[in-house]
Amino acid sequence: MKTRLSIIATRTGDQGTTGLGDGSRIDKDTARITALGDIDELNSAVGLLRTEGLPDDIDAVLDRIQHHLFDLGGELCIPGHEAVQTSHVLYLDEMLAHYNATLGKLEEFILPGGTRAAALAHMARTICRRAERSVVALSRNEAVRAPVRQYLNRLSDLCFVLARALNRAAGRADVFWQR
Repeated sequence: MKTRLSIIATRTGDQGTTGLGDGSRIDKDTARITALGDIDELNSAVGLLRTEGLPDDIDAVLDRIQHHLFDLGGELCIPGHEAVQTSHVLYLDEMLAHYNATLGKLEEFILPGGTRAAALAHMARTICRRAERSVVALSRNEAVRAPVRQYLNRLSDLCFVLARALNRAAGRADVFWQR
């Protein structure tokens, strides 16, 4: 792999613009940059979750998701580029089915918590929902392919299910909302 950046502080953004992957420059407060920032924050939250000493299978799923999120960011960073495929969404569907099958039926709302890992998975879920909203806002004025929106929608669901699975793996119950 060749060097992507040799200088980190380029000062090219000092006037409030940033460069996209195709070399064009846009304002830092555009819908595209907001969506990119939310995806980056989501990937960072998943990375933080992965520092928690997770079960190997869940860590492997999150590793793959981090790579997918980087691809997703690349797609948003280069208008017209396609990186996220239907197969990415189907992978999340498979993981949802796999982990949800091991959990009991939900008969009440649950609160974020239980273990630290579960709470961090819930944090990733909420960041994912914001990223999804940002991508939907971007799609109102610019083309965003369906797999990008679908991926974020499924990922937030998977983060919820993984939070429950992490509590279960640690022998902790979900934290139920009390009416």
